[in-house]
Amino acid sequence: MTVAESVEPPATRVVATREAMHALGVELASILRPGDLLVLTGPLGAGKTTLTRGIGEGLHVRGPVTSPTFVLARTHPSLIGGVPLVHVDAYRLSSALELDDLDIDFAGSVVVVEWGSGMLDGVAESWLEVVIERPTGAGASDVDATDDEDDELDDDELDADEPRTVRITGFGPRWTA
Repeated sequence: MTVAESVEPPATRVVATREAMHALGVELASILRPGDLLVLTGPLGAGKTTLTRGIGEGLHVRGPVTSPTFVLARTHPSLIGGVPLVHVDAYRLSSALELDDLDIDFAGSVVVVEWGSGMLDGVAESWLEVVIERPTGAGASDVDATDDEDDELDDDELDADEPRTVRITGFGPRWTA
């Protein structure tokens, strides 16, 4: 099985460590192109930012890729003349209209939106949904995501090495052709 075949949607993978989550992001980057949108869903500390760091590494973008919690969106230009990565934290957004108001170059970038489930109405016709599930009662799954102190922790301190199930599903013409 080639790298691209292993993450081509629909795909499900059990990921045991942070390093494996990062590696999955690198693999995922190998099938991405300008205009691709990924929506990451999972509890606090599931590994969404770790996965995005891997995507950034695979796209060869300028980093560090960190959670854009307080800036809402951060653009990471390519170091090799490739596609930039736009990393969005939609936790504090309430609608697709607010996401659209960020004036993101969806067509010319790979856009990763954390906490963006349900916010794509009218924003995109194709996207990848990446759902990360972690065991019940594990690590920080019961941490209050609205606590500012927890926002400072980022995924690194919350996503202890424990198995997660990652489901990648494609929607729209880009992923169903």
